[in-house]
Amino acid sequence: MTMPSPTHTTDVAIIGAGPAGLFAAFECGMLKLGCIIIDALDEIGGQCTALYPEKPIYDIPAHPAIEGGALIEALDRQIVPFDVPRLLGRRVERLDGTRGSFVLGTSSGDVIAARAVIIAAGAGAFGPNRPPLDGLEAFEQTGGVQYFVRRRADFADRDVLIAGGGDSAVDWALALRDVARSVKLVHRRDRFRAAPESLRQLDDAVALGQVEKIIGYQLHGLHGAQGQLTGVDLATLDGTVRHVTCDHLLPFFGLATDLGPIAQWGLDTIRGTIPVTPSTCESSLPGIFAVGDVATYPGKLKLILQGFTEGAMAAHAIHPIVHPDTALHFEYSTSKGVPAG
Repeated sequence: MTMPSPTHTTDVAIIGAGPAGLFAAFECGMLKLGCIIIDALDEIGGQCTALYPEKPIYDIPAHPAIEGGALIEALDRQIVPFDVPRLLGRRVERLDGTRGSFVLGTSSGDVIAARAVIIAAGAGAFGPNRPPLDGLEAFEQTGGVQYFVRRRADFADRDVLIAGGGDSAVDWALALRDVARSVKLVHRRDRFRAAPESLRQLDDAVALGQVEKIIGYQLHGLHGAQGQLTGVDLATLDGTVRHVTCDHLLPFFGLATDLGPIAQWGLDTIRGTIPVTPSTCESSLPGIFAVGDVATYPGKLKLILQGFTEGAMAAHAIHPIVHPDTALHFEYSTSKGVPAG
């Protein structure tokens, strides 16, 4: 089926408005490549905005610590000079064409003509792994059960039960200990899969009575009425049940991710990621590039700062596609400045 005439024409279509996608837009702008950003979420920022806007990130250069939301605000300000259009709240469902001439179709009927494509889709579409508990949906609707922490202030003077054994569970137990009235952390075993420094801080918080660890139990049942959570039953493998009074349950059991339509475009994929050439970030299909968490290659580090580097490499590799007759003379931004969009 042929797509209708383009509603948008650009040099580079960037799929994904997380940190890697936003910085790729900046790098394209610096090379005078026009671009457009498309994202399935209703706001920019990807997981930084959706999952941890108030969680500090410690490995962004020149920022000893910066919250996820603040990082996205800074990246957004950085691309202001280039006037980058954003198509939000829609996902790219179709991609046709070849290197130098692609056409993308979105779920909202947009048709984008682009010379190259950068996929910065992170982990793809994501959602929480939900615990199999009766009556769960009613408590989800009122916020009694939440899978993401958007604002720590929402838990002020509340009794919070956190379930899980990974970085998210431990990090949020630490982040909420000074906000909530009480914080309890339940895990099926006394072995957590979190960063060593976080575990050290957790031990200190437990010793000081700021966090209570409940080991050897799993979520068993929810209590409350009309969506208002009043407590949670926990159970051991041998059937021992313990009731915990709480206002909020935060289950952190990881994310279920899905590349969605991207997986049907003929790209090589490996376990939900896209293999790329490390020096250019080009995928198995010429003219289509991948950066950030969705890209993979030997030695890949899943760090935001690596996604920034990949965005720069992809933009430089795209320049000869858009301007085949113009040599790109690399210049430092200190001498080049920010060109007009």
